[in-house]
Amino acid sequence: MNSDCIFCRIAAGEIPCAKIYESEEILAFLDIAPVNKGHALLIPKRHHENFFDLPDEIAGVLLADLKRVGAAVMAATKADGLNLGMNNYEAAGQLVMHAHFHLIPRFLDDGLNHWGQKSYESQDEMNAFAEKIRSSLA
Repeated sequence: MNSDCIFCRIAAGEIPCAKIYESEEILAFLDIAPVNKGHALLIPKRHHENFFDLPDEIAGVLLADLKRVGAAVMAATKADGLNLGMNNYEAAGQLVMHAHFHLIPRFLDDGLNHWGQKSYESQDEMNAFAEKIRSSLA
């Protein structure tokens, strides 16, 4: 446990939460600043800073529970859709440096917009980015 981490303290029971799911390794609770009501967070109980720090076995459990809890959020809120999101690192919007998925119920009339999109200047530029990524695969 990282005593400076709010999610570690929630997982340890030191800070209360509106818990919706718990297993030996995973905890899900409602976000205190929801995008829409029913917006939940799913975290590993042990401290891992982001998705890339998760051991593979925990990542697998986390994703399986994400499916289960996501279906429950949709059913309970009668949502038309569900955004699953994880921000990794500060530049991507991660505010709490403890791996966590957002489960955001979405409704056809909720007024939320998707990100703006950009384009490549050419097919050659797109191919160059693809090659850089391929060569970076471990």
